[in-house]
Amino acid sequence: MAIEGGSMPSRMKYGAVASLAVVLLAYWYRSPVQDALLDQRLDTVLSSLLKAERKVGMNSFSRPRVAVGFGGCVDIIVDGVALLNKIGLQPSAQPHHHDYIQNAQQLAESFAYFFPPGAASERFVKNRTLFTQLVEASRELLDNRWSVGGNAPVMASRMAVEGCDVLLGGSFSPELTEVLSHRITVAGKAVEEPDIHLILEYPAGATWGQYTSRRANRYIIHSDEHNPYLASMEDFERKLQEFQPDLLVVGGLQMMDSFPFNQGERRALLGRLAGVLSLASPATGVHFEMASFVDEALLGELLELVLPHADSLGMNEQELPNLLSLLRGSSVTVLSDPYPRVATVLDQMRELYRLVNLRWGGGDGRRLTRLHVHTLAFQAMMVGRGSRWKNTVSAVAKASLTANRHVCGSSDIDPGKAKLIMDESFSVSRREGSRRIPLRETRPVACWDEDDYQVCVAPVLVCTDVYQTAGGGDNISAAGLVLQI
Repeated sequence: MAIEGGSMPSRMKYGAVASLAVVLLAYWYRSPVQDALLDQRLDTVLSSLLKAERKVGMNSFSRPRVAVGFGGCVDIIVDGVALLNKIGLQPSAQPHHHDYIQNAQQLAESFAYFFPPGAASERFVKNRTLFTQLVEASRELLDNRWSVGGNAPVMASRMAVEGCDVLLGGSFSPELTEVLSHRITVAGKAVEEPDIHLILEYPAGATWGQYTSRRANRYIIHSDEHNPYLASMEDFERKLQEFQPDLLVVGGLQMMDSFPFNQGERRALLGRLAGVLSLASPATGVHFEMASFVDEALLGELLELVLPHADSLGMNEQELPNLLSLLRGSSVTVLSDPYPRVATVLDQMRELYRLVNLRWGGGDGRRLTRLHVHTLAFQAMMVGRGSRWKNTVSAVAKASLTANRHVCGSSDIDPGKAKLIMDESFSVSRREGSRRIPLRETRPVACWDEDDYQVCVAPVLVCTDVYQTAGGGDNISAAGLVLQI
């Protein structure tokens, strides 16, 4: 029987389209009242985070002493798509992960792999000629800029800004040393030509051929000669005993990833590093900052030689499942969800916390008592009760605020250039029946006790006017550590 006015499926289809149109119109044409409420909410979250951050002040008469290793470089920061277009590199029709880059085609395939999800990545370029061509092309771009780079210098600089006295293990040219803070003492021999890292930045919504990025991020390439060898380690070790730090931080070891060492050379270097870390007194905290690792053999050596000496770990939403996968006995996970839910991250953190302490939490190894994971939407931290780490609420708030400050390139946070993408409430676990915690604007840092540790989660005021993503994780981790020493 015919139905007047068209078939039922057609009417259902057009009804669905009409409903979708209403939703979209409601989103794009919000009322002034809705906009005002949203602005007020952001202002309240910001003021509450600032209040939490300010609860703990830095004592200028007994500034924390922090030793940070290793490495250093010159970062040349460019628009990634503009650089690839300039050298005539076309988007690859077949995105593919490569452990390292040997030619332009592999660069195109690798960039196309990480660019659409907006996942941070860092790769070694074995082809020096290709890397030199990319550096020269980047210098011809009008909007390029440079800065002192490398995990250790970036973390050291943030800690110096926050009031710490810092011993930095790295190899720098005299020109680079001069631009470092006066609170930073460099341990390492000077070099004439520092290593260069190319930072290919891109904003959310950037397009490269048929690809569009889901979020702002960066793709880093380098062809280092000094950093993989931890060239400053000997000088750093010599000054470490006299410096007597409250905190020892290790980062930058991803420079060893896929580097063509001679047989046994890398393991010997990491063995020496393990010896340096073993010199840290029980009163000194040791923090290891993860990075983008893809070489399973290197990660295995880090698990064996370096991580047992750390009682604090820092990482992002890509590095967390990568490390966890290896601890489970599986292969590395090159690409993970760039927008993980809070419950997912917390479950991964619980498992990592348990597995690390099951493996090293006794005997000669240090017990893991601090785990900090930074994502685009939120900061999450687990801190062992009764451990050395203090002021967790303020530290998580500071890490959250630093995320906005760094990415927006301003110490002052403008709510008009920020948004909240964390859920209105989150489950503390993916397990069925787990309780949910609402995001409270007046107390945005949520904390609770579990087992032998405390968990804290804070939303991030995500910067919508991106200045730079590179170095974000290092700044966030460093800022969080400063208040916990």
